[in-house]
Amino acid sequence: MGQITVTKNLDGIEGLCLITPAVHGDERGYFMETYSQRDMEEAGIKIVFVQDNQSMSTKGVLRGLHFQKHFPQTKLVRVIKGAVFDVAVDLRSGSATYGKWHGELLTEENKNQFLIPRGFAHGFLVLSDTAEFCYKCDDFYHPNDEGGLAWNDPEIGIKWPQLEGSYAGSASASGYSLDGIPLNLSDKDQKWLGIKDTFKF
Repeated sequence: MGQITVTKNLDGIEGLCLITPAVHGDERGYFMETYSQRDMEEAGIKIVFVQDNQSMSTKGVLRGLHFQKHFPQTKLVRVIKGAVFDVAVDLRSGSATYGKWHGELLTEENKNQFLIPRGFAHGFLVLSDTAEFCYKCDDFYHPNDEGGLAWNDPEIGIKWPQLEGSYAGSASASGYSLDGIPLNLSDKDQKWLGIKDTFKF
């Protein structure tokens, strides 16, 4: 019997999936299978994952939007502590939903997992005091292969929850805050350009 429920093609974006595990709990706590290749294949998802990553971030940290230029990765992401708003942007050339985004609230309570295929930019905003974020990848990390997009590009139009501030023409975090906490981005993530300036067709 399968231990997951899969919702496919979120917001009409082919390949994006929300995976909800079966959680077995009682007064002692809970148990769940966090990953089963068999259940994934029964759901029509055939991916070989080769690397697991984990990060910790504090409230107001925004990581992204990142993509791999030559070695794209499928990612299966989840939160084991806290809460994040996780976003994927379709960058697949020729896709009917090119440039469209979808976001999911991932928390330690809902235990949902977000499957992001190759060809997407990815990022997340930490909504809790701290968040521990785990993800599987179907290719190894390749140094110097990372690209990025401005997290606040109006052309993409991501609606980051609880975030206050207005676009001032760049990816700078200046002027943005979350519950009174200044938005926290890496120097690199404040220098990415918008989608039209990054991809010229």
